[in-house]
Amino acid sequence: MILDPRRRLARRRLDRRMAVVGALSLLAAAGGAVSEYARVWRRGSAPLPGESDHVLAAAEEAARETVEVARVGFRESPVAEAALFNLLLSFLLTFGAVRTSTFVIRRRGTFGPFRNLRAAGRHIHHFVPGIAIAFLAGAAGLLTRDEGLEPWLAIPFGAGMALTLDESALLLELEDVYWTEEGVLSLYLSSAAAALLGLIAASRRLLRRGEAELLSSPPE
Repeated sequence: MILDPRRRLARRRLDRRMAVVGALSLLAAAGGAVSEYARVWRRGSAPLPGESDHVLAAAEEAARETVEVARVGFRESPVAEAALFNLLLSFLLTFGAVRTSTFVIRRRGTFGPFRNLRAAGRHIHHFVPGIAIAFLAGAAGLLTRDEGLEPWLAIPFGAGMALTLDESALLLELEDVYWTEEGVLSLYLSSAAAALLGLIAASRRLLRRGEAELLSSPPE
């Protein structure tokens, strides 16, 4: 099908916006990690760049302390908070990754080992494995009734949610509108924003617990 110039321009603009949604989700998660790293470096035992002749060694020490803060904070958090943190982080990263990968696959045909999957002449959309992953994780949580497993089952559950909600417009319209304006770009933006805000709230509580356990100076 040959598109007229106006429609080609509209499609390119939509493609760019879709790619930006995925990139911003990933960058937001990375920005949060960098922010906590800088905070721990400032408050922890590692000398600041202006106070040491061995900046790389100080940076490595700050990185180790940051990982330990996250580990201790996760361990000291209630099970429900740890599960919420894992679910939101998994949702956000999966959402960003799938937005980016579908954009690249559309342009180049492949994204590393990933490509469009077809079976019996039908395109298998990623909401199919998304639903399966979420159902399996939820069923495992109900059947095991093990609180220790809940934070870990939240990871595949969040990933399954992201894969499914990313194609919610297709499920609502009952046709492939993924790359059209009917694809409800606002839904992608609001989903990513909600996950990001929730992740920030959960991670701040988790990381402050770790800081209170490990860092000598009082929390801000």
